[in-house]
Amino acid sequence: MDQSISQARILIVDDEPANLKVMREVLASNYRLSFAKSGAVALQLIENDPPKLILLDVMMPDMNGFEVCKILKANPKTAHIPVIFVTALTQEQDESEGFSLGAVDYITKPISSAIVKARVKTHLSLVQAEQLKQAHVDLVERLGRAAEYKDTDTGEHIARMSQYSKVLALALGMNEQHAELLRQAAPMHDVGKIGIPDSILLKPGKLTPDEFAHMKEHAAIGAKILANSPSPLLQLAHVLAIEHHEKWDGTGYPNGLKGEEISIEGRIVAIADVFDALTSKRPYKEPWSIEQTLEHMQQQAGKHFDPHLVELFIGQIDAVLAIKKAHQERD
Repeated sequence: MDQSISQARILIVDDEPANLKVMREVLASNYRLSFAKSGAVALQLIENDPPKLILLDVMMPDMNGFEVCKILKANPKTAHIPVIFVTALTQEQDESEGFSLGAVDYITKPISSAIVKARVKTHLSLVQAEQLKQAHVDLVERLGRAAEYKDTDTGEHIARMSQYSKVLALALGMNEQHAELLRQAAPMHDVGKIGIPDSILLKPGKLTPDEFAHMKEHAAIGAKILANSPSPLLQLAHVLAIEHHEKWDGTGYPNGLKGEEISIEGRIVAIADVFDALTSKRPYKEPWSIEQTLEHMQQQAGKHFDPHLVELFIGQIDAVLAIKKAHQERD
């Protein structure tokens, strides 16, 4: 058994001491266990030291398992903890109620030690996989922020533009899973700026032709940093790094892609990135108004931007402005 799983702590909640004893005999050799004889005690233990998994009896006095689960799932700090109901209730409506409250599984009494061990191992493995996925996403976002420290942009910029990208993707009809992957990958679009000298990135005035040529290299640098990963997240981030300065009419860089030669994700991020850049204050410029920015984007529809995406973006402006307000620049 994976060491990280075997060291996981499981909370077992049951008002019958005999049931707690049975669970101890089944699981104690593989996991760290905590016990509670009531829902109230369980909630206190969870608040002080959240477990990785909860085995929860349903039929308990004062507060039954369904009530405990409902409280846990309503609290953002505990909503992620998997709950397996362990119960003698076998009616379909009982199981349906438990799953509707957020439980991940049911184990019926009298328990089978083999079934308990298998279900616990499975759900702890899923927890571990989700934690690894979240760590992966978190690392990508932090690397994106690292690139912003080299620039006059801010961490709030990548938070905004990545969420704008998801809003636009959903408006286009992209499924939730891929739209969320796009949101997660978008912070890496400018990671190549790590390879651009500060004298160019931080210059308050207009860049010379040579400086601008050097600046444009950040797209290729970012693509090299992100190339050849087996991760779908980093594969998409690679696409965004190399394509976010391509233009609908073929005048962008680095490859002069035109129209639908540019991936749909690259076209989405281009709109989200430019909108946020124009509406944000920078050392070299004041922010444009929303009206000025949208007028500019309409003028650039069919030139810089995919015209259909511009139309969709403007249609989502209320959601975009709500994100902008929630992620205002910090001093």
